Amino acid sequence: MPPAVEVTALSRVFVGKSPVVALDNVDLDVEEGELFGLLGPNGAGKTTLIKILSTLLLPSKGSAKVLGYDVAKETSKIRPLINMVSGGEISGYGLLTVRENLWMFSQFYGIPGKVANERIDALLHAFGLEDKADVKVRTISTGQRQRMNIIRGFVTDPRLIFLDEPTLGLDVQTSRAIRDYIRTWVRSQEGRTLLLTTHYMREAEELCDRVAIIDRGTILACDSPEGLKRRMNRASTFVLDTTHFDSSVISNIAGVKGVSAEAMKEGLRIKLVVEDESAISDIISSVGASGGKVLGLNKSEPTLEDVFIKLVGRGLE
Repeated sequence: MPPAVEVTALSRVFVGKSPVVALDNVDLDVEEGELFGLLGPNGAGKTTLIKILSTLLLPSKGSAKVLGYDVAKETSKIRPLINMVSGGEISGYGLLTVRENLWMFSQFYGIPGKVANERIDALLHAFGLEDKADVKVRTISTGQRQRMNIIRGFVTDPRLIFLDEPTLGLDVQTSRAIRDYIRTWVRSQEGRTLLLTTHYMREAEELCDRVAIIDRGTILACDSPEGLKRRMNRASTFVLDTTHFDSSVISNIAGVKGVSAEAMKEGLRIKLVVEDESAISDIISSVGASGGKVLGLNKSEPTLEDVFIKLVGRGLE
C-alpha cells in the first residue's frame, strides 16, 4: 500500500510586498494506519501543510499525494475520503440544532440516512453531547461546540482525518474524551490514519506513533517520541526556578542549546537543554547579574518538549 500521505520537495510561498515562505522543500511520509503528530511553534507551517494536504491550498512547487492521489490534480478523488477539524473554529449554523448540523454535514458526503443517524447517535454518546442533541448551536458553550466539530469530522468515517489543534482551549475532561476517542478510532479499524497538530507536548507524546517537528517551514526531525528522546543522549536537561528576571540572557551562554521560560506565581520556571553541564555555573551567575535569584535547580529525564527545545531553540509559543 502507498503511504497515506507522501510529500516530496513541497514548498509554499505567499506572494506579496514581502513574500513569506511558509513551507520550504518539505519531504514527509505518513503510513496508512498511523497516528502521526506535527509539532511546531506558531507560524512554523503546520496549518499551511494541512491545508495543502486537505486540498484547500495549492503548493507553490513540489508534490503531495494523499491516499495515492495528487492534491493538485485529483482533488475530487481525495475529498470524499478525508475530513478536517480545526480547534477554535466557528463551525455550524446557530439556528440549527446540534443534530441537524451533524445531519447536514453527513449529507454533504452522501451518507445514507440510517447510517448517518446511527453514527450521529453513537458519537453524541461518545462525546457526552446526548443531552444537547436537540439544542440550537447558538446556545451551547464553546467546549460543547468544539465537541460537535470533532463529531462532524468523524461522522463521515474518513480514511484519513486531519485534526489541527483539536483540544485548543478546552477543559481537561473534554480534552481527555477527545484523546480517548482518537486512540480508539485509529486502532478499531485497519487503514484509518490520523494527522494531528497540537501545542500540547504531552498530548503528542501520549497519542502519536511518530512525530515530525517543523519550524520556519522546514522539517527538523521525524521519529517516534521515544526515538526523538534518544537523540538527547548528548544533552542534559534541567529545571531552574528563579525570581523574575530577563531570561533571554541565558540563550547566549556557551553550551546552552535551548531555553523555555514559563511564568509562575513566585517567579519563573525555566527548562534548559545544555550540551555541557559546566554551563550551569555561568547560567546561575547570569541570573544573579540580571537581578534574579535562584530558587531551585533540578536535573530531569528528557521529554519530547526537551527535544523540541533543543531542535527549535525555544518552546512552543
